[in-house]
Amino acid sequence: MDTDLFTCSISLVFLFLVKTEECQIYDLSERHNQSSIFVPTGQPLATDCLLGNVLNLQQVKKNLTWYRSGEKMPITKNKHSRVHQKENVLWFMPATLEDTGSYECIVENVTSCNKIYLNINVFKTANGLCYNKKFSYTQYILKSSTASIVCPDLYYFRDKKNIWPVHWLKECNLFEDKRFLPQRDELIITNVSGKDAGSYLCQATYNYMGKQYNVSRNIYVTVVENPAKKNTEILYPRNNTIEVKLGSSLIIDCNVSSFKDYSIAISWKFNNSLVNYFFNKRIREEDQEDSFFADHMFSILRLNITEVKREDYGHHFVCRAGKVSAYIVLQRPARNIQGYLIGGFLSLVFLIVVAILIYKLLKIDIVLWYRKSCGPFLNKEVSDGKIYDAYVLYPKSSKVTCSCVTDSFVLRVLPEVLERQCGYTLFIFGRDDLPGKAVVNVVDETIKESRRLIIVLEPKTSSYNLLEDSPEEQLVLYNALIRDGIKVILIELAKTIDYTNMPESIKYIKQKHGAIQWEGDITQKSYLTSTRFWKKVRYRMPPRYSASSELPLRPVTLNTPFRQDKDEACHFNDSG
Repeated sequence: MDTDLFTCSISLVFLFLVKTEECQIYDLSERHNQSSIFVPTGQPLATDCLLGNVLNLQQVKKNLTWYRSGEKMPITKNKHSRVHQKENVLWFMPATLEDTGSYECIVENVTSCNKIYLNINVFKTANGLCYNKKFSYTQYILKSSTASIVCPDLYYFRDKKNIWPVHWLKECNLFEDKRFLPQRDELIITNVSGKDAGSYLCQATYNYMGKQYNVSRNIYVTVVENPAKKNTEILYPRNNTIEVKLGSSLIIDCNVSSFKDYSIAISWKFNNSLVNYFFNKRIREEDQEDSFFADHMFSILRLNITEVKREDYGHHFVCRAGKVSAYIVLQRPARNIQGYLIGGFLSLVFLIVVAILIYKLLKIDIVLWYRKSCGPFLNKEVSDGKIYDAYVLYPKSSKVTCSCVTDSFVLRVLPEVLERQCGYTLFIFGRDDLPGKAVVNVVDETIKESRRLIIVLEPKTSSYNLLEDSPEEQLVLYNALIRDGIKVILIELAKTIDYTNMPESIKYIKQKHGAIQWEGDITQKSYLTSTRFWKKVRYRMPPRYSASSELPLRPVTLNTPFRQDKDEACHFNDSG
């Protein structure tokens, strides 16, 4: 058991050494003006790893561990220990002189490892004084201005149990000058003069585990002349707005340009209060970063918003640098119009596709309904000068038994449905021609006066020869295919018809126009205009015109088993 524990410990130490060797190193003493954190002996200290000043890790899940430089074991997380790590913060409760030295935090995530060094100085106050000038924070204020001094590093000593005032001393003495106004962690000084330079001490108390500690910070203030060359300028924000999603995190930098001769205090405020005290750690400012150039200084103060809430929208977050200030306003992101346009376009395409499919499936019913509803208005006075709606061509034979089905269909069913019920005018050779006229003349004149050509085919092979040999058929097909270009309706009186021995003209018509197949016998149902067969025929027939005055409707006496009123059949049965 002891051997296994020893082996495990050796493995962990080995992994630690390997991992630290791979870490990227950041030394804050080389990157920042304030190279150390100062704390008097016997007072508590809490400091984080200054991630905002070094790394942009707020968006990454991280594992942070504190070490004292040179030691292999991490600092304990036991809160009863005087020096311990609580969450990502290093606590000294309190700090002693032995704690002075370099500390490092190792920040690891899935893809990287970073090591950050930080110096902590624990000191004694000078004899007879309340401060030690060697371990002071330096701040600069402008002469003849209203300036503020900030008591640093108090963020983690503020919580619900520790809401205390900050007391200020100058050169260890209280002051009663009305120009000095304490305000939370700041000391506001109006009409700054050269006499206001010197050592200031801010004091507060902190209660921890039933014990009260003093917390103090020494600030050495230097009063500088107000330069006439160039005013302090806030480069960003510029009184602008930014879009940010609800619940997301956000980092805003306040970029300030000023003279390198002095350091200007920068702060983020909300409703005229420092953000660190207005929000409960959800929104806070991080440490100020200063970079020096030839004739000016560039400063950054980062505002870290861990979670954007509804109440943050529409309000001013103000960055103040001396006398100048600028704000930024958060607003909700604008709606993604492109997404709505794409969605609308896809919906429109879907509707068009559905409409096309419906039209393909119900095209015949739609056209018939349109003719019924709008035909009377559109064709009220229209006339193309033609007499007949259709010329009917069918094979005729001298043997009645060979073509009784065809004759019954052509001479009984067609006239009954199309003429009697639907009001069309048909020309059927042998029924409508006048005796004594030449066939060629009759056919030639009649086909010119017809709007459609109906060809009826029966399954018997002999009928094909009749179509090919008859002078009537030849002239009709010539007019239909070559001269007049009349539209053709091909009707098959059988489910299967062999086109092998058909005339080429019939084959061409079949290929170009297709055929309508008669599926019933001569029964009562054969006369219903609402059947699919008659809908197809009526769809290919022309829109119904008023009966021509030149040709009266013929009385046809038929022993038909079923009749319908013309208007009722062709109008009210269109939806069947």
